[in-house]
Amino acid sequence: MAMLRYLTAGESHGPALTGILEGMVAGLALDQVRIDRDLRRRQGGYGRSGRQVIEKDHAELLGGVTRELVTTGGPIAIQIENRDWKNWKEKTPARMTVPRPGHADLAAAVKYRYQDLRLALERASARETAARVAVGAIARQFLDRFGVVVASQVVCIGEINGAAGDLSDDAVRERVEASPVRAADPEAEAAMIGCVDRTRRAKGTVGGVISIEAFNLPAGLGSHVQWDRKLDGRLAGAMMSIQAIKGVEIGAGFEGARTPGSRLHDPIIATGRPGEVVRTSNNAGGLEGGITNGQPVVIRIAMKPISTLLSGMDSADFYSGEAARAEYQRSDICAVPAAGVVGEAVMCFVLADAFLEKFGGDSLAEVEEHWSDR
Repeated sequence: MAMLRYLTAGESHGPALTGILEGMVAGLALDQVRIDRDLRRRQGGYGRSGRQVIEKDHAELLGGVTRELVTTGGPIAIQIENRDWKNWKEKTPARMTVPRPGHADLAAAVKYRYQDLRLALERASARETAARVAVGAIARQFLDRFGVVVASQVVCIGEINGAAGDLSDDAVRERVEASPVRAADPEAEAAMIGCVDRTRRAKGTVGGVISIEAFNLPAGLGSHVQWDRKLDGRLAGAMMSIQAIKGVEIGAGFEGARTPGSRLHDPIIATGRPGEVVRTSNNAGGLEGGITNGQPVVIRIAMKPISTLLSGMDSADFYSGEAARAEYQRSDICAVPAAGVVGEAVMCFVLADAFLEKFGGDSLAEVEEHWSDR
């Protein structure tokens, strides 16, 4: 049974997004500034839509914390206002009948028998990830107490590949945060920006690849004994739940499948001290048998191009059956940099859950006692 769980609610143009985080220990002092900072990071990145100018995301903590923002052990209620709601509530949008290829429009209409495809658009929108980033920011502050660092970088946008930086280095992480495309490679950054500009002129969208890493994790999180306790499976599932993510690889991933085992598997080197070994590589991505092995956890996720194109695409009116063009709905040209921030958030949540499984307690003080006794 999971130690942590969360739910989100709300629509892209509804009054607000809501998140409920259950299972967080009592006694964790939360920093509101850091939660809102992650929300701002999610809104950034070259190629975003005008929606990010309208929204000024702020997580209001409505339950599960004291007046001083210390967790009580109860469910934490989070609300994020949708400022664009004011622009929508006075008008009645036209009924949407033509689904966009690649979006949830058609599949959701069939499943839920919607008479207006906009109902699918509103809930399936990546605007929902704002609530997930707020939840992940709380999980991140829990992990901080034990020295765990989670960071991400963009390594590809469209056809442009960049050299990955060492995210364990503070300077590299600062470089990534200063980059409009969240890339560590300055030369690739310029080329990625050019790719986004060309895509905008062509009235298209572009995807990419993000690397997300976690450092200073203890060995022993997760388990090999049941499929649903394997931490690699839990992390992969969480990443695939992010809107527009179509691929996940851990460590060497797909390239590892083309590599002989003699060169792929990470040698174990004796140190001469009982119970201690070192590795000369990390192709496993910090996970073996669904369990952390003490090395950094390394995940890459592939984000497809956003489904809403300025130029539209061939489609059909779902209700009349006649050929039609999918209409443009306001959207990003490129949301890859933002997806990295969302990936960090879901990684923080899954790792905090696994951490509490191993070093559990009802209060932060109790978890810290178990941690010191390890």
